[in-house]
Amino acid sequence: MCALSSPAQTIDIEQLSGGNTLVRIGADEKSKYLLLPIEEKAPEASVRVICGNDQMRTLNLRLALDKVDYYVPFCIDEWRGREVKLLTRMSVDRTNGREVENEICWSKIRLSDSFDKSNREKLRPAFHHTPEYAWMNDPNGMFYLDGEWHLYYQWGPYGSMWNNMTWAHSVSRDLIHWEHRPEVLKPDALGAIFSGSCVVDHNNTAGFGAGAVIALYTSAAEVQTQSLAYSTDGGNTFIKYEGNPILTADIADFRDPNMFWNDEIGKWNLILACGQEMRIYTSDNLIEWTEDSRFGKSYGNHEGVWECPDLFKLPVEGTDQQKWVLICNINPGGPNGGSATQYFIGDFDGKKFTVDNVDRYIDGKALWQDYGKDHYAAVSFSNAPDGRHTMIAWMSNWEYANVVPTMQYRSANTIAREPFLYQADGEIFLGSRPSPEYDGAGLDQTVKVKGSCQILLANQDGEQFAINYDQQTMTLSCDRSRSGQIDFSPHFNEVATAPVHRKLSSIRIFIDNSSIEVFGNNGEVCLTSLVFPSSTFSELIVNKR
Repeated sequence: MCALSSPAQTIDIEQLSGGNTLVRIGADEKSKYLLLPIEEKAPEASVRVICGNDQMRTLNLRLALDKVDYYVPFCIDEWRGREVKLLTRMSVDRTNGREVENEICWSKIRLSDSFDKSNREKLRPAFHHTPEYAWMNDPNGMFYLDGEWHLYYQWGPYGSMWNNMTWAHSVSRDLIHWEHRPEVLKPDALGAIFSGSCVVDHNNTAGFGAGAVIALYTSAAEVQTQSLAYSTDGGNTFIKYEGNPILTADIADFRDPNMFWNDEIGKWNLILACGQEMRIYTSDNLIEWTEDSRFGKSYGNHEGVWECPDLFKLPVEGTDQQKWVLICNINPGGPNGGSATQYFIGDFDGKKFTVDNVDRYIDGKALWQDYGKDHYAAVSFSNAPDGRHTMIAWMSNWEYANVVPTMQYRSANTIAREPFLYQADGEIFLGSRPSPEYDGAGLDQTVKVKGSCQILLANQDGEQFAINYDQQTMTLSCDRSRSGQIDFSPHFNEVATAPVHRKLSSIRIFIDNSSIEVFGNNGEVCLTSLVFPSSTFSELIVNKR
């Protein structure tokens, strides 16, 4: 995963009792990184980073026992001139006579001035956002400012499996090409940095300056609380608010704050995922929040925990109506297994959300934004230009996200999408169109449809991905059972099926190196699927039925 250089080593490793190891890096060391050897099948080791007598970080790492899968960098540059100590505890069964000092990690750990981030994965997407290296899940804190789309995301910098949650940062001017910038929020004494949102405080309501970028995020340790940070340089660096946490609760699952300015009431709104319901708050200053209502106890799918909410207003196309949409990501409980994004349509008075047509949401019934297996944690950018509502989702599924067949990085995000409301058979549904930035970019193919058909995407190795439209049953499905590597999880081989509310006239397909996104009628029905083929799907075959 990285190119190692070996300056004069000033690492001293001391084996202690009880599976503990002390790694000392001398005060005269000038290297920038300590390169840590990782083995994914190894159990997690707990690492306390100590400078002087102060604990600076707590990490969870899968330090290599038998072989090195890859290296990850731990930056020691900020403590230059001081001795840095890593107190490591490895929870490995020692009853078989295995000794801590013989684990391979101690002979492979290195110091280096550099870390090679160049891509080594043939399956890495070409036009979807991915992390430079290591683990990624939920998109966080997304906003638009001065021609740039800012995307923060849940990042685990010390391995390609979930842990050590941090906010990493990428920006784009076209939603296709992304520039990686330094991470902005690291774990602290209140816990890891879980999901949240950002807004541009144009009118200085919070008192950190007009135009400051305000972030609310979940601090996750023994309990989950909500914290605030602010940026005065356009979101490139943040200062954590000294009064954190600003919101607490007496429940375990209390996370993913999503805030927005509501012109209709002249206040800020906040929606929080709390167990299996959403709590709605108002504020004048983004710091002091009043709970006004709760939603969801009797509505929608409750097979898993509710997460990553969003709330916004959209016109109903072809009418003079406007409706509010409440986004609720849930894990598990998705329509085709695992994690997925459900939604509710109704009205919102600034304090309370009320659903339309209650019968659509009772007895566990739900509506889904995307019926593919790999669309989760969908949220929208704030401050988007021209009144747009632009969304991005995490393109994976918690059933197998930690074991998909990549190692240098794990996970990508979907293409950006524009949600819209449309009518069919007297009901209103949420659709998602690919954002206009993709029009004419040559990244997609559109198949005109007249009745039932099958679209096969095939490669030179005999692998294929099947898209089946059945006009009689009004369903659209995606079958990846012959799409390439599928044996890493028993849940990956399942066929994903979506209901179609209006007859299809077109199917738009975005094919990348390890994903296929399908849009019926340009977004009235959506299915997102990961694939891991031996070679690119270069052939498209249409069979009428």
